[in-house]
Amino acid sequence: MSRRVRLEGLTVGYGGTAVLERTDLDLPAGSFTALLGPSGCGKSTVLNAVAGFVRPAAGRVTAGSEPVRGPGPDRGVVFQHYALFPWRTARGNVEFALKRLGLPRAERRRRALAALAEVGLSEGAQKYPAQLSGGMQQRVALARALAAEPEVLLMDEPFGALDSLTRTRMQTLLRELWQRRGTTVLFVTHDIDEALALAERVVVLGGSPGRVLADHPVPAGPPDPDLRSLIARHLGAE
Repeated sequence: MSRRVRLEGLTVGYGGTAVLERTDLDLPAGSFTALLGPSGCGKSTVLNAVAGFVRPAAGRVTAGSEPVRGPGPDRGVVFQHYALFPWRTARGNVEFALKRLGLPRAERRRRALAALAEVGLSEGAQKYPAQLSGGMQQRVALARALAAEPEVLLMDEPFGALDSLTRTRMQTLLRELWQRRGTTVLFVTHDIDEALALAERVVVLGGSPGRVLADHPVPAGPPDPDLRSLIARHLGAE
C-alpha cells in the first residue's frame, strides 16, 4: 500500500525568513527517494511539510489526491532520535502510537507484535528502552511507524547516531522492508554513500533558501563512482 506525494511550488519560512523556496518534487507511489544535502539546506523542512508538521507559506503538498493539512496515519515518521517513552516496553511504545487509530486493545497488541517481529525484535518486545542498544531502539521506532501501516514513510537521518556496523544492518533491513511493503519512502540524509546504497533516486538540495539542485536516478547494481562524483560536485558547489 503506497501513495504518491507531490510538492508544488512549496515555500516555507520561519520568522519571516524563507528556508525553502518554490520547490517542486514528485514522489511516485512505491518509490524510494533520498533527499541529500548539507545542514541547513531545507531537507528536514521538506520532510516536515510532507508530514504535516509545518504549514507552507506558499505552494502545496499533496499525498494521493488529498492536500496535506496536518499529521495523519497515512504518513509514518522516523527521526534520528528515537523519542521512545522510557517507562514503556518496546511493545508498549508501539501500542501507544496506535491509540490514535481507535483500535481495540487486542488489535493494537497484534499489530505491535507483528511490527516488532518484522524488524527482528520479537525477543525484545518486553524490554525497556534502557535495556536495548541504539540499533534496537531504532528498530522499535521503525516498528512504531510501520505498525500503523502507513502509505508513506518519512525518515529524517534515522541512522545518523548509530555505529557503522549497526547502520549498515539497519540500511539492509530498511531496503528489505521497502521491497516487501512497497511503501513510498522519503529518506533525508547528508551522506552520499548512504543515499546511493538505499535509494532508487537521489534529489540534491542546496542553497539558502533551499532549492532542488539536481535529481538523479540511481542505477541498479554496485554504486556508480561517476554518479557519486557528480553528486559530490553538486554539493561542493554550494
